[in-house]
Amino acid sequence: MQAILFLIVLFSGFVFIYLQQRKQNNPQYFVPLSAWGSTVLIVYLSIIELQNKSFYLGIILALLLLIYLNYKRDKTQLINGLLFNFWFGIFGIYLGFHFFQTRDLIVLGLFILLFMLVLALAIFGMISLIILLYWNSLIVLKREGRSLGNLLTLILAIALSMLLLYNAFIINKIPEYLVYLFAILPFSLGYFATVFLNFATISMIYQLNRPKLKQDFIIVLGAGLLNGEKVTPLLSRRIDTALNFYQRQKQKTGHPLKIIFSGGQGPDEKVSEAFAMKQYALEQGIPEEDLLLEDLSTSTQTNMAFSKQIIDSYNIDHVKVIFSSNNYHIFRAAIFARQNQLRADGIGAKTALYYLPNAFLREFIAIVAVHKKRHFLIIGIAGLFLLFMAVITFLIPQ
Repeated sequence: MQAILFLIVLFSGFVFIYLQQRKQNNPQYFVPLSAWGSTVLIVYLSIIELQNKSFYLGIILALLLLIYLNYKRDKTQLINGLLFNFWFGIFGIYLGFHFFQTRDLIVLGLFILLFMLVLALAIFGMISLIILLYWNSLIVLKREGRSLGNLLTLILAIALSMLLLYNAFIINKIPEYLVYLFAILPFSLGYFATVFLNFATISMIYQLNRPKLKQDFIIVLGAGLLNGEKVTPLLSRRIDTALNFYQRQKQKTGHPLKIIFSGGQGPDEKVSEAFAMKQYALEQGIPEEDLLLEDLSTSTQTNMAFSKQIIDSYNIDHVKVIFSSNNYHIFRAAIFARQNQLRADGIGAKTALYYLPNAFLREFIAIVAVHKKRHFLIIGIAGLFLLFMAVITFLIPQ
């Protein structure tokens, strides 16, 4: 009976929230639906725990609260991804233990859902991943052209193919000391795969930013121009996201908001990215007095640095700032904002699905570069250990 009541309350709430969101100009489904589902689930699990006089859910929620508070303190730490992944694992163990205690069907359903997710990742496997990467690389190269940035999924696919061939045909035919020596390659791939998982997790969580409609400035990060003078479809999505927020804040709160278009003029561009973005906004009917130009920057780092100078010139106490970019880019942009003492969260514009794998790989490489000393120190220590083992095995064969 409890399970049936839970499902009725859960789906009734889903329907109500969905209908309410549809009435809005900018409907947001994921966050309110997730919040409702989580709330109902916590209440349901709490009732079962009280009936069984246990308190394990309190420990799980306390751990999640600590991780969340650490995330709120600094959203740009990559370790937050590791902590959230650790919590997901603990929650899965809790569900399994809880089911064996209560035999509750809802708990079983959740446990099976998590298990199927892990199983799907396992079944997906190396071969399926390689096929997907080759397929994605062909689409990206066909639609976006040939460039080093667009070759990342192809390069990764080739690297994984070589590793697969090595494990299948070579590893059993070479001396043991060479196995140790070559082990640095799969170790490096495994290490960076783990770091990528943490990066992907925290990037997806960062997408859930919902800033209040009380901002003073919104920075739009520039990108390359079409024919050196017009905004590209990718850049227009960033601008549209900012303009949508601007219009909603203006309509609902009336709080004044300035839009800073940030982007300099590249060597192959006729005008600055900031100027082209401003012209696009003017065509959408945005008043010119609300548009500011930062046309000196050449990177995300300088986007934030020079935009902060403009913001500081207004001398606003407790200034509130957000920025707009494509969804795959906002986490790294937030890191640069914090490095420039600019407390600003990002709102992400949608990106074509086919482009996301390549884009996320590019962002990941840039994130690794930010902390390259730490990562390559770990790889270096592992490499020295494996080299030592190779020498020992060579000198003292078994």
